[in-house]
Amino acid sequence: MQPDYKRAREVVKQVSQVILGKEQEIKELMLAILANGHILLEDIPGVGKTTLALAFSKALDLEYKRVQFTPDVMPSDLTGFSIYRREEERFVYQQGTVFCNLLLADEINRTSPKTQSALLEVMEEYKVTVEGVTREVPKPFLVIATQNPYGSSGTQLLPEAQVDRFMISMTLGYPDFEHELSMAMSVGEASRLDLIRSKLNRETLQSMQKQLHNIYIKEEIYRYLLQLITMTRVHPGIKRGASPHKRELN
Repeated sequence: MQPDYKRAREVVKQVSQVILGKEQEIKELMLAILANGHILLEDIPGVGKTTLALAFSKALDLEYKRVQFTPDVMPSDLTGFSIYRREEERFVYQQGTVFCNLLLADEINRTSPKTQSALLEVMEEYKVTVEGVTREVPKPFLVIATQNPYGSSGTQLLPEAQVDRFMISMTLGYPDFEHELSMAMSVGEASRLDLIRSKLNRETLQSMQKQLHNIYIKEEIYRYLLQLITMTRVHPGIKRGASPHKRELN
């Protein structure tokens, strides 16, 4: 059996077959996944954010669901709802889209703050509460959200509490000339997503996440990192600094 770090590299290699010229960004996303963190991708439409999430779900063998956020998406679409079944004479709960391993919240800032906030509980505690009943989502659970640049037509700012749930925020940007040329020349061929092979499974990913959280770090390193975080709270060029938010294993 390969060491875990080699498996993580294999996942990066698989995803890099689909998202060309973005290996460094893919590595950073893989690190966030191993650290059990949610990911926010802010970029213009069409640079491969949705494809990136789907590629990771295939390489990691995760159950994948996608929600296209629009103004008419309701909180119950995410968390689920109960309907009355006359033949059974009772209300039956219908699961929402958060019941999966990898949820793609596509263009999350196009829907209402009320719907955006429906993700708060599940992103923090890996469970949802509907009509007074709490249910856990499958494990592992990861949210990859995309948002259009603020100011684009139909966008709304994410609530601050929502932004705090994401471990990293990044952009992909346009590919360089050579990689975009390769993409153009492959038009009409089979989808690159068909090339992806699973290199991990859910159980192995959870084991790797636990290994990562058990890595020993000297107190001096903690102090250095905390000094960096503290500077984000006092720097005049930063509107709001990093919070002391702590991610737990799901």
